[in-house]
Amino acid sequence: MKRSTSSSALKLGLIQTDVSANPDANLKKTIALVERAAKSGANIICTQELFRSQYFCQSENHDYFKLAEKIPGPSTEAFQKLAKKHKVVIIASLFERRTAGLYHNTAVIIDADGSLLGSYRKMHIPDDPLFYEKFYFTPGDLGFKTWDTRYGKIGVLICWDQWYPEAARLTAMQGAQILFYPTAIGWHPSEKAKYGAKQHNAWETIQRSHAVANGCYVASINRIGHEILDGVGGDGLEFWGQSFVAGTSGEIIAKASSNQEEILIVPVDLANVDTTRTHWPFLRDRRIDAYGDLTKRFID
Repeated sequence: MKRSTSSSALKLGLIQTDVSANPDANLKKTIALVERAAKSGANIICTQELFRSQYFCQSENHDYFKLAEKIPGPSTEAFQKLAKKHKVVIIASLFERRTAGLYHNTAVIIDADGSLLGSYRKMHIPDDPLFYEKFYFTPGDLGFKTWDTRYGKIGVLICWDQWYPEAARLTAMQGAQILFYPTAIGWHPSEKAKYGAKQHNAWETIQRSHAVANGCYVASINRIGHEILDGVGGDGLEFWGQSFVAGTSGEIIAKASSNQEEILIVPVDLANVDTTRTHWPFLRDRRIDAYGDLTKRFID
């Protein structure tokens, strides 16, 4: 569905929450917050990564595969009803059960008429201490995509994808005016004092750079809370929140707190994308004849 209004101004809604051990309660809470965002004027609303559960990738445990669900399925259908009711676009991050033994970290994109436009499956899968995602998620096989929603052309990437300029560029090259990044990132508590500020600064800076290099808006949606999983123990992870929207020149337009549940409502104007890309024509000046080595792992 194409944009139904000539206005280029709209509002983004970012849903930043803490998460309990009860998936149904998390879904119910997130649906309520999405509805509040819609009633507050948001046109495009995005959840944080894997909002239905605590971040189970802190350990390798086959029991957690029971958290996965089919797409479309009950969660998708609930958000479709909500999108249609309030005439909003919704991006929801889910643990997808494609079939037995095949699972993805997936975002569904729902248009303002309630139609399911499609899915994005996380392409870059990390494997680090307490972020054991390769055990659970098959790398995405749908590629980098955009969707022409009622309120603008958007691209969706997920968490670890946000560190890769190639992902942002390939999505922007398809005309994305806004890049959304559902995210679950935090500190190892024992490292926070020494590395915490640098880690957070790097996370924010790399995403702001995607906005600069591609002349588009970037919206990153993170969770909050200190999660120590039953049966795993240890120090757990302290999620740093601070969901934000960066403008087309990389400037921070709005940012949430580090430790509070928030619905961040952020006005943006898509006309700025055209203006920025015209005055800073990075897409024009790309040397596509010289980039072939980007498809190599390393240049010896």
